[in-house]
Amino acid sequence: MWALAGRALAAWAAGAARSLPPCPRHAAALELRAACRPFSAAELKEKTDMSRFPVEDIRNFCIIAHVDHGKSTLADRLLELTGTIDKTKKNKQVLDKLQVERERGITVKAQTASLFYSFEGKKYLLNLIDTPGHVDFSYEVSRSLSACQGVLLVVDANEGIQAQTVANFFLAFEAQLSIIPVINKIDLKNADPERVEKQIETVFDIPGDECIKISAKIGTNVESVLQAVIERIPPPKVHRENPLRALVFDSTFDQYKGVIANIALFDGVVSKGDKIVSAHTKKSYEVNEIGILNPNEQPTHKLYAGQVGFLIAGMKDVTEAQIGDTLFLHNHPVEPLPGFKSAKPMVFAGMYPIDQSEYNNLKSAIEKLTLNDSSVTVHRDSSLALGAGWRLGFLGLLHMEVFNQRLEQEYNASVILTTPTVPYKAVLSSAKLIKEHKEKEITIINPAQFPDKSKVAEYLEPVVLGTIITPTEYTGKMMALCQARRAVQKNMIFIDENRVMLKYLFPLNEIVVDFYDSLKSLSSGYASFDYEDAGYQTAELVKMDILLNGNIVEELCTVVHTCIFFCLREKAYTVGKNICERLKDSLPRQLFEIAVQAAIGSKVIARETVKAYRKNVLAKCYGGDITRKMKLLKRQAEGKKKLRKIGNIEIPKDTFIKVLKTQPNK
Repeated sequence: MWALAGRALAAWAAGAARSLPPCPRHAAALELRAACRPFSAAELKEKTDMSRFPVEDIRNFCIIAHVDHGKSTLADRLLELTGTIDKTKKNKQVLDKLQVERERGITVKAQTASLFYSFEGKKYLLNLIDTPGHVDFSYEVSRSLSACQGVLLVVDANEGIQAQTVANFFLAFEAQLSIIPVINKIDLKNADPERVEKQIETVFDIPGDECIKISAKIGTNVESVLQAVIERIPPPKVHRENPLRALVFDSTFDQYKGVIANIALFDGVVSKGDKIVSAHTKKSYEVNEIGILNPNEQPTHKLYAGQVGFLIAGMKDVTEAQIGDTLFLHNHPVEPLPGFKSAKPMVFAGMYPIDQSEYNNLKSAIEKLTLNDSSVTVHRDSSLALGAGWRLGFLGLLHMEVFNQRLEQEYNASVILTTPTVPYKAVLSSAKLIKEHKEKEITIINPAQFPDKSKVAEYLEPVVLGTIITPTEYTGKMMALCQARRAVQKNMIFIDENRVMLKYLFPLNEIVVDFYDSLKSLSSGYASFDYEDAGYQTAELVKMDILLNGNIVEELCTVVHTCIFFCLREKAYTVGKNICERLKDSLPRQLFEIAVQAAIGSKVIARETVKAYRKNVLAKCYGGDITRKMKLLKRQAEGKKKLRKIGNIEIPKDTFIKVLKTQPNK
């Protein structure tokens, strides 16, 4: 009976479904799904034939924006719309493949994906690159732009134009790329797309009617972005009949496949089995595998000029795949492409293995990771206390933290990372020293090697041009903060009635550690900050030594600025006091007193004392004359004084780890 009832109910439901008119919203969704359905096996086979995409049907573009303006979310929607990935609720940061990216919620590595999209009866190949938004990873953005002809400039409808929005716009503008402004997050309660449209018109001189208003999260109007990419971004200017010329714009290391190079083809064709040559190393390789990223690796038979993909050619050594290198066919040499301007490190830190037996493993891990992140510079270094290690150069503090986190997560490497410093320069005054160093101007990346004032004509410190965009009510606080950091005001522009853009020339040392935190704190999180290199300027610099009982500890030396202003003297004192306090808490007590001092030249600016272990010499004196007790105490004091003269203090490695490690709460 129940079976009969179930069949009857199913029949009724089917009939009702046939009789009901389709809902317009559902019908539109079904049409979109049919248009963007996943490819069948036959189509997939056809898709791997890249010859059916002529140059005029290819668009190479990347998404640029400030941090947290919705780049990765927009990339997810574009992947869904083109049928590259299935539409599910799990599609969050699909292109952010690193663990550190998912944990922090930021993009660290630029990621490539090839999309196939039908528009007005034609099939287009769209090569998308999702880029990072933080200033520390701007090198990733500049490299990605070299493989593109246009950009999507995403701006938050609630936040408006931020500092990194301006910086990324000018990177694209200097590269002469087509710029499509996209106003995102229009679904937010406090969104004001009209205000943001005016800001774009004022700051970037882009007409307001060119802005596309979308919500990447819920998918509103995202399809118009794809249409704008096809209509507004030009196809690449390449020649397929010329010999192969391919630019390596990114690379990764795979344990089994070796180096996987991401390439953009400017001329010619490359096939599996071709013999290619690197313009940088002059080494020859045979192409084992080529293909496109969709977003995972999908092998193809050939890649043609104008297309972006990956190439595996049996490069086993990480030094063989240089980012910016040109690849060409064997016996068909070509003029190498310009490549990339090398990244300029802004922050240096020492990196040492916790155990010296792990040195070779850590060396291999750093080599593989620097292949994937070419903006890191590596110099061999050694320390009496910490052993052999490296001095690494980073683009900023976040870059340094992410690199360290990736070492731990991807290579299981535990390291000691010392306090970050900036690169100073010294103009030598002695002809003997100039002959010794083979140059008049030397760069100092380790404070322990800071030359004495008697040997130097002048010191130079790095400066950056900083851009702060803040609500107008916080302008006074921002100006006071900048003046306290020795900054010089260069410009002040009112973007609209609520926002102001300040430009200051900062000494890099003043902003490298805690400036961003202070900026966010004073502006209740509303201000944004970005900076670019502005060269070097003359400065009054001096080395601050840390002394233990009068002996200098080289590993703890730092460089500070000397000035008559009280606030700067106070800052040098704070730095010295912090190190002395951390040493006092970490040093093991001895049988004699240890004086921990911070000194600039011969002047001690901070001191802490590690008290000595002391035997109670009065334990047996019960009663009696006071002179007996004083005699015993005096004899003990003389013994401690003698011990202090002859006693050597060996600082344990654990103490260095505690003192040298960056202090997030300081």
